[in-house]
Amino acid sequence: MIWWHAVLITLAGVWAGMINTVVGSGTLVTFPVLVALGYPPVTATTSNAIGLAPGSISGAIGYRHELRGQRQRLLSFLPASLIGAICGAVLLLSLPPDAFETVVPVLVGLAVVLVIVQPRVSSWVLRRREERKRKQGASGPGVGGSVLVITLIFLIGVYGGYFTAAQGVMLMAVMGMLLDESLQRLNGVKNVLSAVVNVVAGTVYAFVAPVNWAAVALLAVGSIIGGLLGAKIGRRLSPTALRSVIVIVGVAAMVQLILRQL
Repeated sequence: MIWWHAVLITLAGVWAGMINTVVGSGTLVTFPVLVALGYPPVTATTSNAIGLAPGSISGAIGYRHELRGQRQRLLSFLPASLIGAICGAVLLLSLPPDAFETVVPVLVGLAVVLVIVQPRVSSWVLRRREERKRKQGASGPGVGGSVLVITLIFLIGVYGGYFTAAQGVMLMAVMGMLLDESLQRLNGVKNVLSAVVNVVAGTVYAFVAPVNWAAVALLAVGSIIGGLLGAKIGRRLSPTALRSVIVIVGVAAMVQLILRQL
């Protein structure tokens, strides 16, 4: 591996680890970098999932204070994410590589759209919550665990096991709309669920999928650092700046993937 490739992959891992902890969609940084450096899309996806898993864990640990009192909620949601991740990984490995290369530009485009609309969704969630509290009076955190929430978390787990980009944004949108809880505490839950999906999918890929282990090692080191930074200082960074970088990189990745097929 050329030295500057290694530096670029590591820096992408740091940035992705930080973004995943704070917002989600770090894959939209690392996946395009790997593809641009010549890795096949499937190998880029599997290596990316394994490499970013340690960063997801470090980000979840960094949000441990927000997770206090949410043990029952996590116990309700974790099985859905775990089973969904297995289904998504199996789907990726069962379909021919051509099918993945065809659908991945659409998935990247979907992820970019979700990142763009996320602030509006968050604002709508907050307005809806305030209106409900005014009508019903202030209430404590919801227990969480309804069939609808768990079903949606399972489907997001399937998506995350197949292609990890923006699963964090999806989780925050679903939980923010359906659970009566602060967004910071939900972000802690999001980090745990994303970590489970990445670890489970990455474990499956490690045994049966094409993986570039040099890229995995560099991404792992970078994502661990990024995950810790995201938990400590990420909330001080401008969400607009983070979101702008994600959108620009995502659009560039989508264009590049489309051009590969022409």
